[in-house]
Amino acid sequence: MQANLLACEAPNVSGKVFNVGVGGRVSLNAVLRELEKITRKILEAKYDPPRDGDIRDSQADISQAKEFLGYAPQVTFEDGLARTFEWYQETQTKAAAKTEK
Repeated sequence: MQANLLACEAPNVSGKVFNVGVGGRVSLNAVLRELEKITRKILEAKYDPPRDGDIRDSQADISQAKEFLGYAPQVTFEDGLARTFEWYQETQTKAAAKTEK
């Protein structure tokens, strides 16, 4: 959200596309381990052979967001994932409460 707000006020960025992220790589195995910590559940990875078109390694280059928007990550990946999980749980709880009425 921070990057969106910065883009609203940045001059001469209309129509440009920016990558935003934490500025580092996070493997899917690391995501799984972090989700285990957050959920306090053991999660089992399923490893399948790669499919055509799968991207093996990826990292968002946030240099243009830094340069044009003044963007700097304010949250670590781990904290962002925890916040996202909490939001999802709250949203699911609210949706369940609405359907029970």
